[in-house]
Amino acid sequence: MDRLDTLKLFTRIIELGSFTQAAGALDIPRATATHAIKQLEARLGARLLERTTRQVRPTFDGQAFYERCRHVLRELEDAESALSTAASDPRGTLRLDLHGSHATLIILPRIAEFHARYPHIELVISSGDRLVDLVREGIDCVVRAGNPRDSSLVARRLALMPEVVCASPNYLARHGTPRHPEELATHQAVGFFSSQQDIRYPFTFQIDGQTREYDLGGWMRVNDAESYVACALSGCGLIQLPRFHVEGHLRAGRLVEVLADWPAPGLPVSVLYPYHRQLSPRVKVFVDWASGLYAEHFSGERSPPTGA
Repeated sequence: MDRLDTLKLFTRIIELGSFTQAAGALDIPRATATHAIKQLEARLGARLLERTTRQVRPTFDGQAFYERCRHVLRELEDAESALSTAASDPRGTLRLDLHGSHATLIILPRIAEFHARYPHIELVISSGDRLVDLVREGIDCVVRAGNPRDSSLVARRLALMPEVVCASPNYLARHGTPRHPEELATHQAVGFFSSQQDIRYPFTFQIDGQTREYDLGGWMRVNDAESYVACALSGCGLIQLPRFHVEGHLRAGRLVEVLADWPAPGLPVSVLYPYHRQLSPRVKVFVDWASGLYAEHFSGERSPPTGA
């Protein structure tokens, strides 16, 4: 095997945790894979892999070498794609990280359409509310709500999501229904916090043409969007969040909207990616597709694709 093929093999072994599976993925005999890695370790003068009967995992040197290999291979793949016919038929692996509710309620229900349009792109999707290091973790782009704080990333606005303040009927029966934002001082809210950053999340409203913030008291704080809604359903307090996330609960009466006459300014949602990914055909087509998807979901009409 040449050096490039050996690097591809090594990264697949790390990602799959198996010589056999990596060899199968690359359509080579397992013995060839074993011999190639032995040659690689001999050339580098370092042991890269710990082998047990159950799994294969990288040594300290192996993990560091893997990170460098992955970067080299992805840069090479992007360079070839940008300068070849693959720009119109992108292929390769696209690594995404999606906020949980955006994954389950907006993107994943339509992801088969993306695959049908770009069948040669393999998707690897992680989801959650945590902050990710795109460059270190090798993630191509993320979809996040809120105003982007990382100036090192390219941010493209996908939508401005209407928000709603709501609570369970049980909570409102016990504490009353607020008729004006000023009455929130006597109410409780489910708090939301970021596990990585100390960020306030007050309730916000448009009053007399200005944005006003209200910090509510409460006895519960969470750092996960699904937990946030679950606490409201259990009567723990008021919540403010994008309407799409609780539309079903509102229709079913499990949650009740309050302060509808005092709209929130709306919560932006953006797709973010490192500057060095902006020329990747895989990233470009996903950003364009996601832009149309969010325009359709939140405004009822699809926006024309534009460059990332």
